Amino acid sequence: MKAAICTKYGPPEVLEIMEVEKPVPGDDEVLIKIHATTVHVGDTKLRGFRPGMGKVQDFFFKPIMRFMVGFKGPRKKILGMELAGEIEAAGKNVQRFTPGDKVFAATEMNFGAYAEYICLDEHRVLEKIPTGISYEEAAPISNGGITALRFMRKANIQKDQKILIYGASGSVGTFAVQLAKFFEAEVSGVCSTANLDLVRSIGADRVFDYTQDDMTGHAETYDVIFDAVGKASPTLYRKLLKPGGIYLNVLKSSGGLKLKTEELSFLQSLMEQGKFKAVIDTRFPFEKIVEAHRYVDGGHKKGNVIITMEPEVE
Repeated sequence: MKAAICTKYGPPEVLEIMEVEKPVPGDDEVLIKIHATTVHVGDTKLRGFRPGMGKVQDFFFKPIMRFMVGFKGPRKKILGMELAGEIEAAGKNVQRFTPGDKVFAATEMNFGAYAEYICLDEHRVLEKIPTGISYEEAAPISNGGITALRFMRKANIQKDQKILIYGASGSVGTFAVQLAKFFEAEVSGVCSTANLDLVRSIGADRVFDYTQDDMTGHAETYDVIFDAVGKASPTLYRKLLKPGGIYLNVLKSSGGLKLKTEELSFLQSLMEQGKFKAVIDTRFPFEKIVEAHRYVDGGHKKGNVIITMEPEVE
C-alpha cells in the first residue's frame, strides 16, 4: 500500500510517499481502507518538531520530546491523527463492526492515518459515520471535535452564559462555536476579516475582527474565554473575563491526552441531528500531501484541511 513517510524532522518536504506493507488485523482489530484524513496541527508540529508551547517551554521540553517521539525523526513514520474510511476486514473477536461499515476514528499519538490502510482495535476512538455524512466531513470530527468538546465541558457552559472564542474560524474554534451554541450559550467569536461571515454562519451571535478591533477597550465581559489557537494576549482575558470567570487556552489546558469513544459517540449523535459539522477549508489529493502541509504551515487556514486518498482527476 501507499503511505506518506516522515523521513526526518523538518519542512513539509520531509514527507515522501512510499510503498509499505499492508497491515493485517489482529483478533480484536479491524482493517480500515482510508478514504480521507486531515492535516492536523499535531501532525505539523511533530513533522516540524515544534511542540508549540511557547519559546521558553519549548526550549526545556524539546529534549524530553525527542526521547518520547524520536531523536532524529518520528518513531511513528506514518503521521495522521484523524481518518474516515470503510472496514475491509475484521478480526475473529470483533463485535462492534463488520466489513462494509463506514467509520471515522482518532489515532491519537499512534498516528498512522497517512496511508491507504490502517488496523485499529475495535475499542479505540472509533465510531460509525452517520448516514448522509461524507468521509471528508467525518474525518476531522474524531480529534478536533473531541478537543473542542472537552474544553466546553471543562468550562461547564450554562444556558445564557457569555463565551468569547478567540480563533473561532480554526478547526477547534469552529467546533467550539457550534458546541457552545448547542449548550445554549451566547457566543462571540474572534477571527480575521475574511472569516467573519463563516463564524456567523455556524452560529456565533457576535463576531469581532481582531485585525480591526482592539477588544481590550470593550466594556462587555464574559463568563468564559476560550483561546482556541493559543494566540490571545493576556491583556485580553484579564480585562474581559468576569470575576470568577473561566479562562481556557487550547495549548495549556488540554484536559488530558487520552480521547474517549464516549466523546466521539456524543458528537456522532449531534451529527445525526444536524447540529454539528466540520468546516472544510480545502481538499488536497494524497499525492499532494506536501503542498497540504505547506498550506497549513502558512497559518491562515479556516476550519479543516482534508487529504483525500482517491487519485486526483486530471
